[in-house]
Amino acid sequence: MSKVFVAGHRGLVGSATLKALGSQADVVPIVRTHSELDLADRQATLAFFEQERPDQVVMCAAKVGGILANASLPVDFLHDNLAIQLSVFEAAHAVGVKRMIFLGSSCIYPRDCPQPIKEDYLLTGPLEATNRPYALAKIAGVEACWSYNRQFGTQYLALMPTNMYGPGDNYHPEHSHVMPALLRRFHEAKARGDESVVVWGSGRPRREFMYSSDLGEAIAFLLALPDDRFAQLIRPEMAPLINVGVGEDITIGELAELVKKTVGYGGRLEFDASKPDGTPRKLMDVSRLHALGWRARTQLEEGLRSAYEDFLRHSASSSAA
Repeated sequence: MSKVFVAGHRGLVGSATLKALGSQADVVPIVRTHSELDLADRQATLAFFEQERPDQVVMCAAKVGGILANASLPVDFLHDNLAIQLSVFEAAHAVGVKRMIFLGSSCIYPRDCPQPIKEDYLLTGPLEATNRPYALAKIAGVEACWSYNRQFGTQYLALMPTNMYGPGDNYHPEHSHVMPALLRRFHEAKARGDESVVVWGSGRPRREFMYSSDLGEAIAFLLALPDDRFAQLIRPEMAPLINVGVGEDITIGELAELVKKTVGYGGRLEFDASKPDGTPRKLMDVSRLHALGWRARTQLEEGLRSAYEDFLRHSASSSAA
């Protein structure tokens, strides 16, 4: 049996990972809520690791948000993520955790790098300014994986997922990512009978979207790889980094139309070009992951329907409370 600590198990990625691991008979998941364990508290985190002695760790815990949240709270995004990461890495090493999956973000790559984005493009150009503090914290996590592997012989791997969506997403009106933000905006416009919905930016940037359960299954797949195959991903001459995505993208305008259709909103769609677009395009090169024998399964329209059903359940439970 393998004890796996899923840090951040209540979030979008963590909950999907927990579900994927729960289907494996030889895995015992370990979880703690934030109220039970503040991962930014180094002493408390070390005490937890010493008590539980996990064999593997999936590092999903992070402070995340969209463009507005990143622009409004740069110190929080930098400080909180660095504190959580340093705490978990130190504790994992102290108790001999051999294998860890660290979750980063596609925003670690340069703003204007070639498409699709290869793992080798890390640190080859300037970052997107709107989320640079968060990106720098995640880059530090990649470097931590690499450093621990070289110095201590660990098997720490950094995963860079594309834009995620699905059950358990954050639907906050100001601090959510583009997919849940659009779901909420179109739903509320439909409920009010608004004649139009305004979407930030020009609608031209292209984005790739991956359903959260697919990422959870990818994480479980990688954790279960034999040592000889996993070792190919953490060779000392290269960053222990692998992209996770679906390999295709759409424009924000096309996404907005798809959300509009899914929600059943009948009004107009307008774009506010005075608002920032962010990075022009972020399509992940997922050839390394495909070469290992894993591919995402959920089509965007199918996943979006499931995500909207989750939003409706979330709204109903919030109203009842």
